Amino acid sequence: MQNKSRPGGFARRLQEIEPFRVVEVLTRARELEAQGRDIVHLAAGEPDFATVAPIVEAGRKALADGATYYSEAAGLPALREALSTFYQTEYGLDISPRRIMITPGASGALLLIASLLMNPGDGMLMADPGYPCNRHFLRLVEGQGQLVPVDASTRYQMTPELMGDHWQANTIGAMLASPANPTGTALSREELAAVAAAVRQRKGYLVVDEIYHGLGYDAATPSVLEVDDDAFVINSFSKYFGMTGWRLGWLVAPEAAVEEMEKLAQNLFISMSTMAQYAALAGFEPATRELLDERRDIFRQRRDFLYPAVQTLGFDVPCKPEGAFYIYADASRFTDNSQAFCLQMLEEHGVALTPGLDFGHHRAAEHLRFCYTASMDRLELAVERLAGVLR
Repeated sequence: MQNKSRPGGFARRLQEIEPFRVVEVLTRARELEAQGRDIVHLAAGEPDFATVAPIVEAGRKALADGATYYSEAAGLPALREALSTFYQTEYGLDISPRRIMITPGASGALLLIASLLMNPGDGMLMADPGYPCNRHFLRLVEGQGQLVPVDASTRYQMTPELMGDHWQANTIGAMLASPANPTGTALSREELAAVAAAVRQRKGYLVVDEIYHGLGYDAATPSVLEVDDDAFVINSFSKYFGMTGWRLGWLVAPEAAVEEMEKLAQNLFISMSTMAQYAALAGFEPATRELLDERRDIFRQRRDFLYPAVQTLGFDVPCKPEGAFYIYADASRFTDNSQAFCLQMLEEHGVALTPGLDFGHHRAAEHLRFCYTASMDRLELAVERLAGVLR
């Protein structure tokens, strides 16, 4: 379908919004499974555990009680209060519930922040490699993601020096992720403070993706709000809370931004899923947190198996993942086309992996991502299959 009266057809922005290449891998994996093939899934960044029972039961109760109407555009007051208490207990922070907005997934938070901050032509620094939807949301509102090539020397994170080198006349801020997708590296409190100071010095905005908080394995992961109360924080119930399909996230904004963000939410979303919000309330109960922490410990065990195993296979992984559930591996010993390599591993050996091309441009064709979102026996099988060809 094309509008014949409009030169060029659909909006030009679509030419700059790239598809997820991993979808090609996942689609083909499902086709092979339908043919009877056994596929080990190490491609999707989704916990393999179903949502824990207390959260599911809370959702069922909400439905039974008739909680099927719109909620406030900023979210249920009870859930915003629960998150305010969460920031106090987890980080020692006094965050007013008014500054917390519930969103339809972290994607909804990204859309609100992009819409609030970006004028056409504005740019925002972000690490390459990094989560690709970040820059695509900016493009949607006629802004641009200004990719900063990062490598193992900075643990794939931006630094004040890199920001100084790449800050442009149209740059209005920087977007970071800690822990990061696809590398799993996290920023210390001191590193966050240094980055925040560098952005503040340039009178820019700082946005930090913290959706993998709660899935840190070696030390507590600090929030940027501990060092910069004016930062914008994106978070989600998808990862630590294991509620991917419920599509629920949140953001923390400076007080001065709240009124405008609520106006945007009223127009863009009306409200989030009411029953999902009631379900999420159960995630803060002590018994539920125990279950979620047990799952985090399982992810740690998987990381501690797969991280050395991937290196034994011949991949270079210079930075041990500190959080999330990803290993970003240099595959240049085997290929200079990670997309073709991943499809080959899927077709010939039944292992689904994510090509580095999904995460940016900097040496992307030489990298791929392993997700340890499969059970230990499946991880062992994947390593066995890959060893059979790579060694």
